[in-house]
Amino acid sequence: MDGEVTEGVASVDESAITGESAPVIRESGGDRSSVTGGTRVLSDWLLVRISSNPGETFLDHMIAMVEGAKRQKTPNEIALSILLAVFTIIFLLATVTLLPFSVYSVISAGHGSPVTVTVLVALLVCLIPTTIGGLLPAIGIAGMDRMVQANVVATSGRAVEAAGDVDVLLLDKTGTITLGNRQAVALMPNQGVNINTLADAAQLASLSDETPEGRSIVVLAKKKYGIRERHIHELDAKFVPFTAQTRMSGVDLGNGRQIRKGSAEAIEDYVRKFGGSFPEDLRFNIETISKNGGTPLVVAEQKQVLGVIQLKDIVKGGIRERFAELRRMGIKTVMITGDNPLTAAAIAAEAGMDDFLAQATPETKLKLIREMQSGGRLVAMTGDGTNDAPALAQADVAVAMNTGTQAAKEAGNMVDLDSNPTKLIEIVKIGKQLLMTRGSLTTFSISNDVSKYFAIIPAAFVGTYPSLKALNIMHLATPASAVLSAVIFNALIIIFLIPLALRGVPYKPMTANLFLRNNLLVYGIGGIVAPFIGIKLIDMILAALRLV
Repeated sequence: MDGEVTEGVASVDESAITGESAPVIRESGGDRSSVTGGTRVLSDWLLVRISSNPGETFLDHMIAMVEGAKRQKTPNEIALSILLAVFTIIFLLATVTLLPFSVYSVISAGHGSPVTVTVLVALLVCLIPTTIGGLLPAIGIAGMDRMVQANVVATSGRAVEAAGDVDVLLLDKTGTITLGNRQAVALMPNQGVNINTLADAAQLASLSDETPEGRSIVVLAKKKYGIRERHIHELDAKFVPFTAQTRMSGVDLGNGRQIRKGSAEAIEDYVRKFGGSFPEDLRFNIETISKNGGTPLVVAEQKQVLGVIQLKDIVKGGIRERFAELRRMGIKTVMITGDNPLTAAAIAAEAGMDDFLAQATPETKLKLIREMQSGGRLVAMTGDGTNDAPALAQADVAVAMNTGTQAAKEAGNMVDLDSNPTKLIEIVKIGKQLLMTRGSLTTFSISNDVSKYFAIIPAAFVGTYPSLKALNIMHLATPASAVLSAVIFNALIIIFLIPLALRGVPYKPMTANLFLRNNLLVYGIGGIVAPFIGIKLIDMILAALRLV
């Protein structure tokens, strides 16, 4: 439930709701008093008065948006449905009209026999595109299996297919593009202060800090400035933990030194208590860090301000190269964040993103996806927070991080068990392979059906139209043998194609024109030739066994 703070001050983790990793201070009174259901108290305590009515909380609002989201059909799904429906109607009409024509021909010619209903039904079974219809489930299952091998759980076969057509990828920043924990990246000493002195003090104040930020300060001082092998007992150190009230932490040493690190406001109050002053030139560094999306931590030793530690979200390693690969695949990458535009621009440039959406809310994310979809684009999105759930529910391909909230996982149609946002490269490749496999088998199936029509019609209807005997180039034994051979071939070809459907056509990046040409040469011509060879072989076996 959502509420208002009536007592206490605490540091609260709101990343599940806002998507931002930096904890915030919540206290009674002012604009810091509201708390949201689903957030977590990191330190200290709060007394909260519930202010939301049942069904009107932030989470309820997210649920309503998720329920209102609806995924569209993919272009390939629509095209295949139309293609199969059209061919089914054409072959159905062609088969149905053969009976009255044959009856009319027999009556007008005065000899011969009309085609039987049995032959017409057999012909219809052979001609309707049952091959691709029978193989589609195998292709889908194989695609989902390859997803599992890539450590991705797909809850929808349609999502695997849609991945092959994706041309826009939206990524949440925190925990997806960045590590989600702020890390110390630089030290900025105050005028007249040696940087090693600042590094020494910053490390001393962070030795007992078990947060990712505190550990990163210790590591930075160790790796960059060579400060290591601290002997805590010899220092007679007494560590001061962080609290939401003081907004700073530090250490008191046995030799009288008192070192503190914390927010600029808290450290300014601290040094003034000792009769010190806060240097104006340091404020410029603090403002610069804040404008660039970082978090400044000021370090002071009693009345002297030593400098600033710069904390920032760290972009995950190798992600820039992965985004470049996505770009080569024709996929545009867009970063979504609640940060200000300056911060968003800096991180987007560092990660190699094509575009970004700053100060994003769940509503603006959902609106952006719908606008892109209305423009004919297929959108994929990765996210991990509750605030990402509505957009994930709307996206054509929605990959939720395994480390994300349950709401994000429920809204998505895939879950990446490795929580790797660039896993979409593998997902897209699997989707494209699925589409290529289905396209190849569809080409083969349609060519197969057309070929069967011309292969068996002359033999099957020679009794009604004697002139067709000249077109019986395969010299099938009898009309009954022609029909039976075609029906048997129709069943066997699906069995022979199942291994190809499961294995899939190898994926190779190529243009649509080149892929179409290859398909027509291999599967188109193959689909035309196969029925003539297969039906003739089956006819010869039936004749040899004297079954017809």
